[in-house]
Amino acid sequence: MSSLRIIRRRINSIKTTQQITKAMKMVSAVKFRRAQERVIAARPYAYRMAEVISRLAKRTNPEAHPLLTRRAREKALLIVITADKGLCGSFNSNAIKRTMALLEEDQVQFSLITLGKKGTGYFKKRNVVIKREYIDLFRSFSYKDAAAIGREVKEAYIQGEVDEVIMVYNEFVSAMQQRLTTKTLLPLALPSLGEGEGGEFIEYIYEPSASQVLEALLNRYVEVQIFHALLESAASEHGARMTAMDAATENASEMIDRLTLLLNKARQAAITKELIEVVSGADALKG
Repeated sequence: MSSLRIIRRRINSIKTTQQITKAMKMVSAVKFRRAQERVIAARPYAYRMAEVISRLAKRTNPEAHPLLTRRAREKALLIVITADKGLCGSFNSNAIKRTMALLEEDQVQFSLITLGKKGTGYFKKRNVVIKREYIDLFRSFSYKDAAAIGREVKEAYIQGEVDEVIMVYNEFVSAMQQRLTTKTLLPLALPSLGEGEGGEFIEYIYEPSASQVLEALLNRYVEVQIFHALLESAASEHGARMTAMDAATENASEMIDRLTLLLNKARQAAITKELIEVVSGADALKG
């Protein structure tokens, strides 16, 4: 009977866990739809800005702006974007592993800006210089948060505190797929775009001048890329958590089915044993 009580307790415990995972899946599904809409809406702007800056740079001296200046790679800043919560599969561990692989490079002095409680907690336990940490950012973030991070990063690069800025984050592909991305933010790695589709040359009219427009756009470009990475990471996180909780709910159902079958077998064995004892006792009395 003790084994039956243990099995019943396990079944009840798994049912409780299943209710939690199912609720988390539903919550993540709602958040995922909102995050997906935001990231899809932001992509055209980010991509178009990169295209415009690329065309501007072809008409402007690359050394005319400090954000385009390339220096010897001695000090690098890593912007690591993880989640504030777990239970989202390999979402956090993939970003952390990629960052650790970068930190193993020789002859480069690294410092970190961590966005997300999971990444911050992990690297705090390691011998890594954390320049700044952002916790609970993904609860409610906006472009202003990305702009503040962008200003800090630009200032550090212009003043020569770092020679390169790299972002590590998960790019959203679908609810079941995230693409781990390592992107050089500074110096600006401008896309190598053609002059236009079919080789057509596209000419712009700039007011007041191409160099002044480039000056304004370069500063905004850094902020937009950080904000875009935050949106991509948020959508990826909710998609990964929704998928993980769906798998956990299915696994719980399978475990409940197996334990229920085991419980029925144990009950049947106990009943059979009791019947044998009754019959044996009756035969003994007759004898």
